[in-house]
Amino acid sequence: MTATAEAPAEIGAVETFEVTLRVKRQNPEGNDAHGPGEEYWEEFQLTCLATDRVLDALHQIKWNVDGTLNFRRSCAHGVCGSDAMRINAKNRLACSTLLKDLNPARPITVEPIAGLPVLKDLIVDMEPFFASYREIMPFLMTTGPTPERERLQSPEDRERFDDTTKCILCAACTTACPVFWTDGQYFGPQAIVGAHRFIFDSRDEGQWERLEILNDRAGVWKCRTAFNCTEACPRGIEVTKAISEVKHALNTGEV
Repeated sequence: MTATAEAPAEIGAVETFEVTLRVKRQNPEGNDAHGPGEEYWEEFQLTCLATDRVLDALHQIKWNVDGTLNFRRSCAHGVCGSDAMRINAKNRLACSTLLKDLNPARPITVEPIAGLPVLKDLIVDMEPFFASYREIMPFLMTTGPTPERERLQSPEDRERFDDTTKCILCAACTTACPVFWTDGQYFGPQAIVGAHRFIFDSRDEGQWERLEILNDRAGVWKCRTAFNCTEACPRGIEVTKAISEVKHALNTGEV
């Protein structure tokens, strides 16, 4: 099926171009042409602005062509991480990916992130992902009296884990990992990144508990250093490096 949406030929000085968006779809209830849960591709012919992102194209479909298309989005500024999806076979944020950077002369493919159950169209069940995140206890663990003001820390101590504080829980790294796709027990890169953020925080006292969790058969030793996670991270976190540092802490007993 091919659907078409038209936009104004020109808005101000911004030029337009034609785009074909191929969206992988799935409806758990089925429809007239496809059975319940059956995957299929649907193409949409769109007229887009040179400044449009993939999210803008999806909005154009949702609002003007087919209101049954389902996808997650919230802030639309690369902060919430809710619109992670596979675009041209790579995990990206739809709100941060410009159509003009994707060779729009060819069809642009959009599909749900891999390794998590698909609920409908581009929406996946994030619960397995968040379950792994909760398991590494992603909160500051301290003993003793609560200070009257903030817990102070030197710039050098803060810098030690600064990179992994950038995580927005989009699941792009975890769902780009081939081990996560094939191993139902692996925590996945993001859970290790979430643990790293606290393991190397000088104010935290729960690092050894987290390291013990990650030393389990579902933990860091499952990583095969494919670097897919680092490449997929929309925030530029050196995910593979963080995993390596957790491995080093386990091997040496030093944090």
